[in-house]
Amino acid sequence: MNSCEREPATVILFHSMFGLRLVELSAARRLRESGHRVVTPDLFAGAVAGEQGATPVLEDGFALMERIGWDTIVTRARAAVRDLPADAVLGGFSMGVGVIGSLWPGRPRAAGVFCLHATTTVPENIPSGTPVQTHAAIDDPFAPPGQLAAFQTSAAHAGADATLHTYPGAGHFYTDPSLPDHDPTATDRTWQHVDTLLHNARQRTSH
Repeated sequence: MNSCEREPATVILFHSMFGLRLVELSAARRLRESGHRVVTPDLFAGAVAGEQGATPVLEDGFALMERIGWDTIVTRARAAVRDLPADAVLGGFSMGVGVIGSLWPGRPRAAGVFCLHATTTVPENIPSGTPVQTHAAIDDPFAPPGQLAAFQTSAAHAGADATLHTYPGAGHFYTDPSLPDHDPTATDRTWQHVDTLLHNARQRTSH
């Protein structure tokens, strides 16, 4: 392994519509323990879904996202990444994947992209071979077959090194231990695949 391969990736991790919570912070810690630099923008300025200490439900998340507004969310995301490396890896949980979809065309040099619990369209202007992963539960209504097919078609058209990972029996937000959706086995497999993506992505980063 040469010195370039040993360099950590910079990862920008976007939270779900529940706000920046322990699931994202724990994921960031896990990636930092693997030697990567991780940024977790708080697109809700400290607000989280649900009452204090209560487990959030979908209605809480949708209400919070609507209150803040999509334009504000994306504007905050763009401001948060403005001074970060152009080849930083983009990662997102659920709503965070939608944020990736808004930012990625303007950050085509991202060394890799991973989408958890949702998917997005791969832009045409990325470098060929960019590693891209989508992770979704089978029969997840937030990652319907049509969207997954569009991801695969756009990835092929862009020349991405793309993989779709699906998980039978898991709930939508299966990586979050605080939610009924949680599936430990699917979560472990997901992060193993993300580790592989980051290994590949850091070989693409410029120094």
